[in-house]
Amino acid sequence: MRDFLPADKARRERVLAVIRDRYRAHGFDEIETPVVEDYDRLHAGIGGDNEKLAFNVLKRGLDADAIRAAADAPDGVDAHALADLGLRYDLTVPLARFYATHRAELPTVFRSIQMAPVWRAERPQKGRYRQFVQCDIDIIGDATSRAEAELLVASLDALDELGLVGATFRINDRRALDWMLAHFGFAESERAGVLITIDKLDKVGPDGVIAELRGRDAAASAVEAFDAFLRRPQSDHVLPFGEQQIRAALPAGAPDDIVADLVAIGAAVSAARGIGGGDRVDAPLEFDPFLVRGMGYYTGTIFELAHPSVAYSLGGGGRYDGMIGRFLGQDVPAVGFSIGFERIVDLLETAADAGAAAVVLVHDRDVPVGELVALKAALVADGARVRLEQRTKNLKVLLERAAADGYTSFATVAAGQPRDALETKPLS
Repeated sequence: MRDFLPADKARRERVLAVIRDRYRAHGFDEIETPVVEDYDRLHAGIGGDNEKLAFNVLKRGLDADAIRAAADAPDGVDAHALADLGLRYDLTVPLARFYATHRAELPTVFRSIQMAPVWRAERPQKGRYRQFVQCDIDIIGDATSRAEAELLVASLDALDELGLVGATFRINDRRALDWMLAHFGFAESERAGVLITIDKLDKVGPDGVIAELRGRDAAASAVEAFDAFLRRPQSDHVLPFGEQQIRAALPAGAPDDIVADLVAIGAAVSAARGIGGGDRVDAPLEFDPFLVRGMGYYTGTIFELAHPSVAYSLGGGGRYDGMIGRFLGQDVPAVGFSIGFERIVDLLETAADAGAAAVVLVHDRDVPVGELVALKAALVADGARVRLEQRTKNLKVLLERAAADGYTSFATVAAGQPRDALETKPLS
């Protein structure tokens, strides 16, 4: 958990403003949910490993006997006996609860934005914090591939506006993964564990994955079939995202409906971005048959945002058609994407606020307060951002600090000086 100095805070707010503006332009509406949710909801088995990282909130009024009984539970400390609330570890679980609560007040297809902090008891490291901001967009109520296409187009628009060039979406479908594992011969009961191992492919490579699968006591014939598929000869030619690329990356006989859904997403994204043409689909998308994403609630398409400058993903999401039904008692289609705000903001160049003057008025000690405040108010009324600073012996240090805080110019003010005599100079 971190403090942010003024320049850092201003930079973060500029990035958030761009993301919010582009998502709103694509028809998404911003909502806000509480920072705490019920313990049962946060630990309902739909949050994957994040549930283990939740910060729980103790029940009010616990006495020593209740604490002692929870600590002495037969299976270890009974956390549920001690806690009834927890800090949210993502924004998807709160959104599902929000939609179930307010469905009657929302449109049939609801497009939401959430931009807010979440908390996880992580082991802090670069790009991974215990408190961090998530920027989520979700579409609830649309079961077609149009929803995925809208999410991807809006997110690519935001990335373009931020100046993050070269980003690519890696795409897969959990249904394709399940079919592939069945094709190789893995039993349904062991597929969840196999997916956990496959998810490590980028870190441990094919040898590490196969060794771990053999250690899981998975069916030997299935492991060997998967091993042969991993090591198959592949063309060096990079195909555009489309049916040919998808079928080339999967075992022969992949289900037509799954392939068609993925192709439709790529075609829609390409058309929206005004590139490609005819039968060719050319968009910043790449089919990855081994993309897993660890969240247990995904039911269909999954995607991650990649950038060549870093080895880790810059965001991710997917379709989670079964989650809202946990709260509503009726399945509702849903798909979402979360920009990795903390990671993206570290990649972006610092930029000053566009279009608005930011002026430091360096005044002598004897300038009357009334004159200073009136001069400042006049400049603010014209749309400028203004800071008053009394002149110091080391003016260079003062101006360097102002530049670090995002100010672009300065002017000196003497007693009785009229406004039209004010001469601004750049800080750079």
